[in-house]
Amino acid sequence: MKKLTKFGLAFVITLMVGTVLPVFNASMTVSAAEAAPEIEAAAAFIIEPTTGKVLLNQNGDEKLGIASMTKMISEYIIFEAVEKGDITWDQSIPISDYAHKVSQNNSLSNVPLRQDETYTIEELYQAMAIYSANGATIAIAEAIAGSEPEFVDMMREQVESWGIKDYELYNSTGLSNSDLYGNLYPGSSEDSENAMSARDIAIVAQQLLKSYPEVLETTSIPVMNFKEGTSDEIKMENWNWMLSGLISERENVDGLKTGTTDFAGATFTGTALENDIRIITVVMNVKDGQKDLSKRFVETDKMMDWAFANWEVTEAYQKNDVIKEVKPLAVNKGKADTVKVAAGSDISLLVPTGTDLENLKVTYQPKKELLNEENQVSAPIKKADKVGTVQVTTADDELGYVNGDMGEEAEVVAAQTVEKANVFVLAGRWIKGFVSNLIG
Repeated sequence: MKKLTKFGLAFVITLMVGTVLPVFNASMTVSAAEAAPEIEAAAAFIIEPTTGKVLLNQNGDEKLGIASMTKMISEYIIFEAVEKGDITWDQSIPISDYAHKVSQNNSLSNVPLRQDETYTIEELYQAMAIYSANGATIAIAEAIAGSEPEFVDMMREQVESWGIKDYELYNSTGLSNSDLYGNLYPGSSEDSENAMSARDIAIVAQQLLKSYPEVLETTSIPVMNFKEGTSDEIKMENWNWMLSGLISERENVDGLKTGTTDFAGATFTGTALENDIRIITVVMNVKDGQKDLSKRFVETDKMMDWAFANWEVTEAYQKNDVIKEVKPLAVNKGKADTVKVAAGSDISLLVPTGTDLENLKVTYQPKKELLNEENQVSAPIKKADKVGTVQVTTADDELGYVNGDMGEEAEVVAAQTVEKANVFVLAGRWIKGFVSNLIG
């Protein structure tokens, strides 16, 4: 097996494939090289977003408060609305009584908004993404959907489309409902709180980066002035202190979203790109995180150190390698009775450092339209003809993929040409079979 660089550029040029999703419990599970650090948080989770490969799962399936990490869902809907032409970045919108009142609460993260002023979608979005401005978030939600409850309906529909089922979403900001001055989602109460698992938040971040990677252009800004050059100018320092120049700076971190409430504690979804690979990290309710707001970044730093040092991309098959774990396919009316299956492209796995790829689990899914009633492929077959897909895993992978998939699929092809047998060969086979049946 040929070994590539740790988290090398292979994710760009090869296909990473993975394994069956296990059942998790509250303990940490890793397919360890060096043992993962114990993260001082109620939950911790790491994925590689291109494949969805889970690298660490510490209580990642318990539903917990998400606070302002909620705004990643709002950001997705904003980008989608711009893409559809429902709103524009330079569109000016008014400020409702509700958005204004929330924005004036200095105990919350906000840029104070005025009702005798209009603001563009872009500047309100920047305030939301950089400074977690809550009034600004509500104003955009109302501009897109007409009201915050209707926007929440859009959020709910969106997360369900990603396969997220066990969640609670009641507002666009992640604030406690008790901070919304009675503007509650129908059926919710003052005690209702937005909540998801760390796995589900990782999926939200994965989908945001997959569809709208340009979000990082804003989330990576350490400091920006809101309404610069006006009497309303306010300095917005990003709550993500891992960005360049801030107190918990880590090179290559460029997002994504913090969140803090009494219910959720201190939370953070981080992302970094190192050695041409990106990871997404999630920490929820970090121990003593509200007393020390930098603690969530300390824990995230440990997670990133470990992930980048202990996972690597390793080649399992090169293009045209015969996949010996797949039984040769039976051929109908061919000069040969079977045809071997080969990799249609290079296949690489993201695995803990030093993993032995001699013990692979390969699941083959034939191309159904090629099979007859006896599950045979019919000759003639040309070399490199597509004959189905495989899912390749290491036998001992216990972590799987974030959305429960069996792994990334790779196409497989015929390893050699099998010509159609002529009538004399077919007649001879029939006679041989007939005689064999008589004797048998």
